[in-house]
Amino acid sequence: MDLDKYFVKSELIPAIIQEKSTGEVLMLAYMNRESMQKTFETGYTWFWSRSRQELWNKGATSGHLQKVIDIYADCDDDTLLITVEQTGAACHTGNHSCFFKKLK
Repeated sequence: MDLDKYFVKSELIPAIIQEKSTGEVLMLAYMNRESMQKTFETGYTWFWSRSRQELWNKGATSGHLQKVIDIYADCDDDTLLITVEQTGAACHTGNHSCFFKKLK
């Protein structure tokens, strides 16, 4: 698969991670070409850490893996929606979803 069209605007593409069984949005992370390719190859999510400047496989150290079910691109090919089977918590805080802080 030619991934170049997803990286025309930027070297990173946002990826929204959604739990397949519930529809709950679990997290948002960023992918570069290499992490997107590794995600396709392995069937598990890989991302680019902007703070650490390195690839990371979600759940590799915690065991809270994300098995990829589907990957969708938006109409502009500049954002991904990835549905997953989540094992354990998606958030590094221990919460199931990173979106647990209600503002209003």
